[in-house]
Amino acid sequence: MNPELGQDLSLLHLIINASLPVQLVMLILLFASMMSWWYIFIKMFALKRALTVTNSFEKEFWGGGDINVMYKRVAAERENAGEMERIFEAGFREFMKLRQQSGLSLNVIIDGTRRAMRATYQRELDGLESHLAFLATVGSVSPYVGLFGTVWGIMLAFQGLATVAQATLAQVAPGIAEALIATAMGLFSAIPAVVGYNRYTHDIDRLSNRMESFIEEFSNILQRQTIKAV
Repeated sequence: MNPELGQDLSLLHLIINASLPVQLVMLILLFASMMSWWYIFIKMFALKRALTVTNSFEKEFWGGGDINVMYKRVAAERENAGEMERIFEAGFREFMKLRQQSGLSLNVIIDGTRRAMRATYQRELDGLESHLAFLATVGSVSPYVGLFGTVWGIMLAFQGLATVAQATLAQVAPGIAEALIATAMGLFSAIPAVVGYNRYTHDIDRLSNRMESFIEEFSNILQRQTIKAV
């Protein structure tokens, strides 16, 4: 192999000597990839914590603990509480407030409690789903951004052939190689984002189902306890 050709086709050399539009495409894809990995790790730790705290709270709640004691504990450390704990705290707080009002039927009290938990549930779900839209965007758009850089690089490579009398592989290879680097970077940016998005969407859906089930089950518990107290 020609040493000079090998040097011309080295990855660093191709990136440095790429045309400005292709370099901009590579820079955009590099930034998107770095941001994707940042959000992937942030979301990984956040969902791991959410799952751990949820498991711990469910074990405590269904272990027969005193609801009033749990409420006081969660209310005291609400900022550091888990998603399901904040749903529980919002529902029980609303339940106690409505019970103190005279003239309200049981259905009104339970419906108000359920609405309070639903509102908190939606806020918690929005927090869990934060940054997923960015991962979805990177996963779907990056290949096309890389393809744009590829098309542009190949177009410039063939335009360069118009100025020479005899075209050779050595003349066109660097331009095509730099174009293909843009495609590779697009895939490198998109694949982790798509995998992370699919994985975290699945994990969030499972947590969401558990929180919705808790809302209904806790509402039924409060309803039964209120009926017994009457």
